[in-house]
Formats: sequence, structure tokens, C-alpha cells
Amino acid sequence: MATIDILGVRHACDLTAPTPTSPVLVFVHGWLLSRRYWQPLTDRLAPSYQCLTYDLRGFGDSQSDGDDSRERGESLSSYTPAAYARDLEILLKKLDISSAWLVGHSLGGTIALWGASQLCDRIKGVLCINAGGGIYLKEEFERFRAVGTQLVKMRPRWLPHLPLADLVFARDSVDRSIGRSWGRQRLRDFVAAHPDAALGALLDSTTEAEIHLLPQIVSRLKQPVYFIAGTKDKIMEPKYVLHLASFHWMFQGCGENVLQLPDCGHLAMVEQPDAVASYLQNILKEHT
Repeated sequence: MATIDILGVRHACDLTAPTPTSPVLVFVHGWLLSRRYWQPLTDRLAPSYQCLTYDLRGFGDSQSDGDDSRERGESLSSYTPAAYARDLEILLKKLDISSAWLVGHSLGGTIALWGASQLCDRIKGVLCINAGGGIYLKEEFERFRAVGTQLVKMRPRWLPHLPLADLVFARDSVDRSIGRSWGRQRLRDFVAAHPDAALGALLDSTTEAEIHLLPQIVSRLKQPVYFIAGTKDKIMEPKYVLHLASFHWMFQGCGENVLQLPDCGHLAMVEQPDAVASYLQNILKEHT
């Protein structure tokens, strides 16, 4: 693990060995997760492509040593997808990565789309995994925000030590259990997320304005954009993935840029890494 300072916050990242193949694959994780969930994919892809994984500000090992608002020149409540995309821009510049594909999961998919819109010269394409949206349903979002807020505020530090808690997290939001080791990892990341980031990223990304803006971002992108949906995903149902994908020029009326994985929940890169890696490899071959 390496660390890079981005606007006063120490960011943890892992960069695999360079390869003759371009571009670099940059992976952006979702809410209350970390860069570690990309290992099943990078293990399969790193022999051919250089891979960068990193922890978003306030998640995983990317933690501030104190109040970072003075150095950032903004409020700590700024956890919008656009703000995270700006962090990504600085990270790529510091690592001298001039050509990249972004692979984003869930919230990370939204950040990847924002990154592609802000860095059209560096970002050559995007793959969104279990990421969609663009439809604001007031009551559902209010309920989601309320439940998420309670989850963040009520996280006990001793939770990872609770017997069988890892089993619960290994089965949450997936079609089949992903194993106790992943359950333990999800527990650690759930507890480790900084309260400001955990709550801010949830609330700042789910406002009515943000939800309605996302399809506009997708419609303006010139780069190729692909989507992966899990047919058993209850967090981001396939219909919402298809809805957002339909705003991109590659959709062509029948979802040609969308892959639906059968018997897959909300963690496709862990649940079905072979299928995700194969799809991404085929995409990259088509565009290089």
C-alpha cells in the first residue's frame, strides 16, 4: 500500500506493475466499502493491464489525521460525486496517469461518470458495475436516506467482534454468500468509515438535484460507457441500470452497452469476478 496526499488527506492506493498494454484501469469502490473488493478483478486483469485501486476520502485507509476542511478550503460536508471526482483527478495527475479506463461500483460508478465528464482527455471509457439511477422517487429516497443515516450513527466499534456478524455481512445484498472472509472485510470497512464521509457521501449523492443531474452527465459523455447489472440486485435493480444507460449514445434502444448477470446481487466484482473480468477484457479489446 502506498499513500498519496490529496488536498490534505492521506489516500491509500495500490498500483500494479506497468504493462505494455494501455490504458491503466482505475477502480472506484462504493459506499462503506474499500479498494480491497477489487482484488478478485485485479488478480485476473493485472497480467495484461496496470491496475490502480484506491480508497475514497474517508473510507478504508484513506483517513484524515484531523480536520481537513482548512486545507481543502471547503466544508467537511462536501462529499458530492463531483468532489470525489476532483480527488480522482488529482490522484491521476500525481501518479502521471494520462490514459485510463474507470471501473466504478455503485456510488463509485457515479463518481466514475463524473470523472469522465471532468477529465475527457484522460478518461478513455467507463464501466459501471451495479450502478444506475436517474429517477428520483421522493418517498423511497427519503426512506433510504433515513435508514442509511441510522446505520452510520449507530455503528458500534465492537461489531466486528460479535459472533456470527461476519455471516450476516457475507450474505447482505448478494444472491449467495460471498464467504466469511468477505463478511469480515465488510464489517471492518463498515465500522472504519469516517462518520462525516459515510453520512456526507450518502446524503450528498442522493439529493433530488444530484439524481436528476446524473442522466445529463451520461448523455454528454463522448467516451464509451458500459454497465453491468445483477439480476438479483435489490439495491440497484436492473431497470434502474438500464434507465441510466439509455441516456448514453451506445444504448441504441436495446441496451447494447449493458450486461445483465444472472443470479448476481449488488457485489458483482466479488460474486462473479470471472464474468466481470471477461466482459471488461472484451470491451478493452474492442476499443484499443
